[in-house]
Amino acid sequence: MYAIAIIRYRRPLDEVLTAVDEHRAYLKGLMDQGLLLASGPLDPRTGGALLLRVPDGAAAAATLDQIRDGDPFTQRGLAQYELLPWVPVFGKEELDRVFAPKP
Repeated sequence: MYAIAIIRYRRPLDEVLTAVDEHRAYLKGLMDQGLLLASGPLDPRTGGALLLRVPDGAAAAATLDQIRDGDPFTQRGLAQYELLPWVPVFGKEELDRVFAPKP
């Protein structure tokens, strides 16, 4: 299952930037686990977005909660997540091909 996470900053950007390195290290860990497919800031820089691939079924919600709760931005009260489970129709085969789980 795919999901989109919209991250909205809740503090001024200069405060958010103090945690960017820690946040990016956390995202690198998610990528290494095969959960994060792509990420980046919004323009204008009021937050960011993540494209995620999470387990299907009941585990999806728990995994999304863990992703949100483990982010240093969340832990420091700097940002708020909106988690959107996503069922792509057009382009799903291409996404599955490009982002096939690594053995």
